[in-house]
Amino acid sequence: MRVLDFNMVLDLEALLREGSVVGAAKRLHLSAPAMSRRLANLRNAVGDPLFVPAGRGLVPTQRALELRDKVDALAQEMRKVFMTDQVDLSTVERTMVLRTNDGFAGAWAARLAQRVAQEAPGISLRFLPRADKHVAGLRDGLIDLEVGALHEGDDTSEELHTQLLFRTPFVGVVRADHPLARKKISLANFTAWPHISASRHGHNSGPIDDALEARGLQRKVRLVAPGFQSAMVMAASSDMVAAAPELFARWAMQHLRLHIFRLPLATPEVEVSQSWHPRRHADPVHKWLRGLVRELCSDGA
Repeated sequence: MRVLDFNMVLDLEALLREGSVVGAAKRLHLSAPAMSRRLANLRNAVGDPLFVPAGRGLVPTQRALELRDKVDALAQEMRKVFMTDQVDLSTVERTMVLRTNDGFAGAWAARLAQRVAQEAPGISLRFLPRADKHVAGLRDGLIDLEVGALHEGDDTSEELHTQLLFRTPFVGVVRADHPLARKKISLANFTAWPHISASRHGHNSGPIDDALEARGLQRKVRLVAPGFQSAMVMAASSDMVAAAPELFARWAMQHLRLHIFRLPLATPEVEVSQSWHPRRHADPVHKWLRGLVRELCSDGA
């Protein structure tokens, strides 16, 4: 069986369009001798001269003319296969899976879904809670995008692409009519009230506790919530104090009766990133989704 070289389709297309070896060579960024060798290969494969001399150029034979439409169609289909950035989002039917914490999902998921519906109505979003072992899901194609802050003990890998979305400080969160909402926050009154710790790992301490310990202080953690969103809901209906990334807290203030305040001590900022596996990197739909996430996060909560 003869081995087929699909470059022959593009070679014949160029020759038919240019009507000369020199013109076809320029079109394909080849030398004239190299193009002549390709024409010889075409003649051998088809069993026909394909082009014969006419003055200073070449004219196609009847066989070449018969192949013109087929060659044009094949060349266009071949280009579509490799020109993957040219995708019509309105025709895409797909479910994109994002794994993230409840704070990000609460602040951005609905707006992200609205933008997706406007630009790609056939795409649906599925949000899953974050897990410690997240690389395998991305590698296996079960998860399209991981969004959140990485913490000590998380499964991280240089295998992934990671892009910083934003940095935001921690702020204190209490119900709108809490006594702390009416006074200047000091270390003394901040630690006097019971606290809610947000941790998907179930930890009752974190950056705030580390900063307090450096000053010889501690807070009373009465509840451990699985995430920032649930911690803020608990704070809105109790006397307890929660802490959350400021962008998440400002979103929550639009829906819950909350008051936020600057912490009376310095803590590291939260860095929220999106991560994906190289297998998705060049996927045009995935690139579009990553761009939407980045755009929404740059606008704030």
